[in-house]
Amino acid sequence: MAKKPAKNSDPNYKVIAENRRARFDYAIEDDIECGIVLSGSEVKSLRENSANIAESYAAVEDGELWLVNSYIAPYDRAMFSHQERQRRKLLVSRKELGNLWTETQRKGMTLVPLVMYFNHKGLVKLKIGIAKGKKNHDKRATEAKRDWGRQKQRLLRHGE
Repeated sequence: MAKKPAKNSDPNYKVIAENRRARFDYAIEDDIECGIVLSGSEVKSLRENSANIAESYAAVEDGELWLVNSYIAPYDRAMFSHQERQRRKLLVSRKELGNLWTETQRKGMTLVPLVMYFNHKGLVKLKIGIAKGKKNHDKRATEAKRDWGRQKQRLLRHGE
């Protein structure tokens, strides 16, 4: 009997970069998926090398959404290479852009990139979280809750 492939085993889907500290440093309230404008050498570089979105953030400026301070490694074989840390335009609908502007300007939220990936069509997408910064006591409470969950699992495992 032949094995069935898993439902989510899409050959094109691939995570490029993930901001793992985002959920620790921020309380993520909502997230949206958006496209990103890239040059050819940037896409080639993402397919081969890696990227870093840990220190980056998104901002609404002049009616457009921008990804600031993200790193995409240079592509060696490119004729016209790209800058590694340049501002990159993000693609969202006008309605979503208006909502993001409202969240950041009026409510004091931050736009934090969570994960950059190739979707099932092979296009580069970026998931952005609408977040509020955590204070130190919030971070400690989250860590204590996580530690208690681990300890509870150990007790249940060894108690049986």
